[in-house]
Amino acid sequence: MGASDDEPGDGATVRLPRAGLLLPYAEQGAHTALPLVLLHAVGDSWRSFGPLMARLPDTLHVIAPSQRGHGGAGSPPAGYRPADFAADLAEFLDQVGVERAVLVAASSAGFTARRFAAAQPARVGGLVFLGSPALLADTPGAAAIRAWADALADPLDPAALRALVDSLVSRPMPEEFAELMVRESLRVPARVWRETVHGLLDEPPPTGLDAVTAPVVVVWGDRDRILPRSDQERLAAAFPHTPPCWSTRAPATSCTGTTRPAPPPT
Repeated sequence: MGASDDEPGDGATVRLPRAGLLLPYAEQGAHTALPLVLLHAVGDSWRSFGPLMARLPDTLHVIAPSQRGHGGAGSPPAGYRPADFAADLAEFLDQVGVERAVLVAASSAGFTARRFAAAQPARVGGLVFLGSPALLADTPGAAAIRAWADALADPLDPAALRALVDSLVSRPMPEEFAELMVRESLRVPARVWRETVHGLLDEPPPTGLDAVTAPVVVVWGDRDRILPRSDQERLAAAFPHTPPCWSTRAPATSCTGTTRPAPPPT
């Protein structure tokens, strides 16, 4: 059922019996290690982690699923709230035989990760948030994000999605990767974009994380155009028993038991 242990390849698929969905995923590395599960953001797929996976050592057991409605996964008529994605994640881990894992959440996938962690803290071996919001509803661009999603219609406009991809980074990304991101975004139906964005904007602040005792890492870019520092401080504060490690640049932070505050923006 898994993909090759050596490379992501074209991925494998697994069916979720409860949800009745088929989810694509990639898997690589040593199956004896604690799994590292990579969770992609809205509009992406597991393929957004391809460059990262190619650089990870094969001593790590890495699993990267595509969530419902994305990357060729099943697209039911409803169920695109963070709680739905978290329920899918639990069922996905059951189906691939993973009891406990470190979750790495890119951007909006942080909502899924923290929902899962609140519901099943014993299954979380660690949490890594990569530019993940604590709350989107009160960000300055929330109304514009909702309006953008509401205006989407099939077939999606490649130029509009390329503009979106380019707007989310502070410096140009490799052209090949940017084109991949656009291709994956085009695979997501307009209704899935709308419902997922609505779910993200309606998600309340993080709560119920008192039982999480696994290590937490919050990685934030000081040039982030959407998330202010205060939002990331709110996310960090949601884990009272595991003070998160902070970093604006991942190599600058050590998470060996001493938390280090993020340096002030320059």
